[in-house]
Amino acid sequence: MARGFRCPSALAGVTLSLFFGIIIGGFSGYYGGWFDSAVMRVIEFIRSMPTIPLWLGLAAAMPKDWSALQTYFAITLILSLIGWTELARVVRGRFLSLRTEDFVTAAQLDGASDWRIITRHMVPSFMSHIIAAATLAVPGMILAETALSFLGLGLQAPIVSWGTLLQDAQNIRTLASAPRLLVPGLCVVIVILSLNFFGDGLRDAADPHGR
Repeated sequence: MARGFRCPSALAGVTLSLFFGIIIGGFSGYYGGWFDSAVMRVIEFIRSMPTIPLWLGLAAAMPKDWSALQTYFAITLILSLIGWTELARVVRGRFLSLRTEDFVTAAQLDGASDWRIITRHMVPSFMSHIIAAATLAVPGMILAETALSFLGLGLQAPIVSWGTLLQDAQNIRTLASAPRLLVPGLCVVIVILSLNFFGDGLRDAADPHGR
């Protein structure tokens, strides 16, 4: 049961991050003004928060009667609501450069609503950046889960994850007698690199000329 729910949770977290990043970053770059300034201050505040202490605080705030799996799901969803900042900055920058383009002006003169201009004209013009952000967010979720479990804040035995498997590798004497305990760490490195290369490939396929 635990293994079956981990992947949907990570995908739901990535989906939420992408949704908030595109919507908030898009409106910030499109309208500008005080709303853009407020959004940028919020993004700067969130990005200035150190990750590990944030995880520790979130783990301590979870109800004690929750299982380790419920706690991990809650932390994953909360972190996904915080993880929209990077994509929002990228989307904002693209909107600032696109809102003066001719096709945007033509859509405005044609009477198109702001929502239609954003979703039907501006966002598809840099879909390659969104694809890259989505594929790179999945490795981030994997690293977060592994780090949380390794620190004893996420999934715990008997639930199996790379983080819980790496907990046994913290003891130097145990590691010296059983080097195979480092295999989960090697798997993490291989998967993260594979997903990063996959994301770069999707980005190049969507935008081969680097526009």
